[in-house]
Amino acid sequence: MSMLTKKVSMPSVSEALPGRDQPIMTPGLHTVNRRPIDAAVPEGHEEVQLGLGCFWGAERLFWQTPGVYVTAVGYSGGHTKNPTYGEVCSGRTGHTETVRVVFDLSQISREEILQRFWEGHDPTQGMRQGNDIGTQYRSAIYYASDEMREAALKTKASYQQALKDAGVNREITTEIKDWQPFYYAEVDHQQYLHKHPGGYCGLGGTGVSCPVGLGVSPQA
Repeated sequence: MSMLTKKVSMPSVSEALPGRDQPIMTPGLHTVNRRPIDAAVPEGHEEVQLGLGCFWGAERLFWQTPGVYVTAVGYSGGHTKNPTYGEVCSGRTGHTETVRVVFDLSQISREEILQRFWEGHDPTQGMRQGNDIGTQYRSAIYYASDEMREAALKTKASYQQALKDAGVNREITTEIKDWQPFYYAEVDHQQYLHKHPGGYCGLGGTGVSCPVGLGVSPQA
């Protein structure tokens, strides 16, 4: 029980593992679209980091989304510099598993990206997604622009209302913060479900659709 408590509690800076100065991997090409996974954001595009449970299925959700330029998986929102997968899973880094999504604003809107985010997982579960338990599975949006922040808050409010209307009386626990250091995960984790089509996918939403474009007032 003490180990479980530790895994679902955020460590303080002093409790976190020290990490390392050197990155644990050198970003290469996306195995699906052959673009560099650390590609700079092209003009007219934007990036966001999204945490919705195990990043294997989450990344596939977004690389299959029309208008997405490139994706990569990594660790965000914690204290440890350049953590490994094992360190993140220990609950002693404070990171959550995220997907860096770079998307073309002329092809897909911020709200549509976030619609897929809200519907692709259950954002009310705190430090878990289904049977996956730990701080690394918490729901998160780390935005790179004021416009994405507003879209995140607005769609959160819309989805909270949609959940309530559907009889789901749980509060959204998604962490919404400005851009966090993004540490690329090991190469084996990048586009994992393209390399292993029958591999584990932990995505599981609430079954409630997220309305886009409705005038619900955002709340932090």
